[in-house]
Amino acid sequence: MSTFKYLDYPALFQVADSASINSQKKFFLYLRAYLTFLVIAAFVSYQWPESQLGAIISASNFLVTIFLLIAMRVEKPDVRWYSCRALAESVKTITWRWMMHANPYQEKDEEQRINQDLKELLVQNSNLASVFPSVAEAKTITNEMTRIRNMDFEERKEFYIEKRIKDQQQWYLKKSHSHKKSGTLWFIVSIILHAIAIILLLIRIKDYHCQFPIEVIATASSALLTWIQAKKYNELTAVYSLTAHEISFIVSEAVEVNTDEELSNYVVNSENAFSREHTQWYSKKVVC
Repeated sequence: MSTFKYLDYPALFQVADSASINSQKKFFLYLRAYLTFLVIAAFVSYQWPESQLGAIISASNFLVTIFLLIAMRVEKPDVRWYSCRALAESVKTITWRWMMHANPYQEKDEEQRINQDLKELLVQNSNLASVFPSVAEAKTITNEMTRIRNMDFEERKEFYIEKRIKDQQQWYLKKSHSHKKSGTLWFIVSIILHAIAIILLLIRIKDYHCQFPIEVIATASSALLTWIQAKKYNELTAVYSLTAHEISFIVSEAVEVNTDEELSNYVVNSENAFSREHTQWYSKKVVC
């Protein structure tokens, strides 16, 4: 059985997906730089407390953090990241519905319908046009999409189960395990930093002449906490795990699909489950 690759999707999905990835990278690049400069400023201030040069370097670092905050506020890469991801997932849902003859693409000739729906999506997200590359020559309906749509019922059903449902399930399981592992690692690092700060404070209580970079460690701990909150390790681990389990039920329901109408309902219900997680996170981001 052939695979359904990235370039087999409509051009709108490709540009939205690419823009989402780039915006995500930019957001975390800004955040990493901001937190790094904060820690450096705290370290310089501790290391050279009475040095004029040290004060200048520390102030310069804080000035850079201000510019980074302004850049994040103006460019809003996090909002673009979520918006583009929501758009990409909407296009993906439409694509699979069209290929599977699912509602509202059940008629034999529905090219005009899917073109119109994708056009409406683009119009609704016209505010994202500035981050999209030119796709003037790209296809809306690819050859692979047409080939899959022309499959007979059993082939389409098998293809959807293997290349869409089970593929999504594996993706969510992988992401859940990855976020759990990363969340645990950074939690341990955070505990270690707090433990070091406590030990140094106890030593200072015993001998107040001792000088330790406790303020630097405290700043680093706060920066690490900000990073963990931004990555949402615990929340995403739970969400991805729940979605993967939900998909396992969807897989088991496939045995009851025996007609085109049942496949249409099956695809619609499955796609709604897939899009729920993206819609929830997009809504949370917009509200925030």
